[in-house]
Amino acid sequence: MANRSQAPAARSHGSTTAPVLQGDWLTRGVEGRFSAYLPRDGEVVRWTEEPDGRWSRPVSLGGDGLTPFLAVGQGPDRYVHLVALRPAAGEDEHVEVVHSVQFQTGRPAVAWRPIGHSNGKGPWTGNPVVAVDAQGRAHVFMRNGGGGVSVRAQKDAGGWHPWWDLLGSKTDPSPVALTNGSGLVELYSSHAKGLVRYVQREPGAKPLREELVPASVAMGTLAATTGPSGHATLFYLDQDGRVCAWSPERSLAPTPLGDAAGTGRLAVTRCLVDGTDHTVIAQQSADGRLALAAYPSEQEAEGIQWTETGDARGDLDAVLTTGLDGRLVAMVLIGGTSLLTTRQKAADTLLLDGWRSIG
Repeated sequence: MANRSQAPAARSHGSTTAPVLQGDWLTRGVEGRFSAYLPRDGEVVRWTEEPDGRWSRPVSLGGDGLTPFLAVGQGPDRYVHLVALRPAAGEDEHVEVVHSVQFQTGRPAVAWRPIGHSNGKGPWTGNPVVAVDAQGRAHVFMRNGGGGVSVRAQKDAGGWHPWWDLLGSKTDPSPVALTNGSGLVELYSSHAKGLVRYVQREPGAKPLREELVPASVAMGTLAATTGPSGHATLFYLDQDGRVCAWSPERSLAPTPLGDAAGTGRLAVTRCLVDGTDHTVIAQQSADGRLALAAYPSEQEAEGIQWTETGDARGDLDAVLTTGLDGRLVAMVLIGGTSLLTTRQKAADTLLLDGWRSIG
C-alpha cells in the first residue's frame, strides 16, 4: 500500500491525482450496510451497499474544491465524520480543515464547515485524522507547523473548542487516532527516535502527551485497533522491515511480529476466526498483491504469517472492517480509481470470497 506521509497533492498516476486516505473509509451503519468514501474531482463521493447486497452508483457529498485527501471516523452512534482539506480563500498554498457528518446510511451528509488549521492558518503541515469518543464528539488531530500535534474537539452543546496544542516535535505527518474501550480518544505518532502516544484520561479532557518510547519506525506505516481488553494496540514497520506491535497499557516495549509483506502502510481490524477473536493485518506485498496475516488478539507472541490474495495491482490502499456477524470485510482502492471488495467466507476460516468491483 502506498506510503501516506506526504502532502495530499504529491501522489499522482499519469494525469490523475490519487486520493490520500486516513481512517475507516469503509463504514458500517446500524442496520449492517456498508458505505465507502473517496475524494474525487474536488468533492467526496460515496458508494452505499443496498439491502439486496448490490452497491449504488457513486453519489456526491459535495466539498467545493477539496484537495484529494479524506479522513473518516465513526462513533458508537455509527455517525460517520468526514474530514477533508480545502484551499483557504485568498491565501496562496494555504489550506483549511473542513468537516461534515453523515447520520444515516445512504442519506445526505450535512454541509461542509471549516474548522480552521492547526496553526490558525497556513500551508499543509500533515494529514488530519479523526476519532469520535463515547459521547459522539469528534476529535480532529493534525500535525502543526512546529512538528508537534494539535487537536480540535467538538463541544457537548455544539460547536468546537479552539485548537489545543498538544506539544511534540518532528512527528509523523500521518498519525493514527482511535477510541479505546473506555470511550476515550488516543492518538499515536512516530518520531525519528521512537513512538509517541497522546491519550485522554477522562471524557472531554485535552489529550496528554506521554514520554517517547524508543523504537525504530518507518514513518507513514502506522495502523491501530482496540483489542478485546479495551486497550489500544499500534502496528508499524520498523527500519528492519518487520511488523511490530505496541500496546502501552499491556507492554512497555514494542513486540516484533514478523517480517513485513511489503513496504507500505498497514491496515488492521479484528474479526472472528474459528470462533476466536483475531487481529487481522493487511499490507500490499512486494509483488503487488494484498497480503493478510492474523493472530489471536493480544497474543503477540504468536507472531504472523502472510497469505496473499487477489491479483497483482498497482498502488493499492486497503481498509478492513467487520460485518454484524463478526466476519472480515476488506476493500481495496486500486490506482486511486477502482474499488474492489471481498468478505470472509465463514467464521471458521479466513478464506475470502472472490473480489467484486463496486466502482
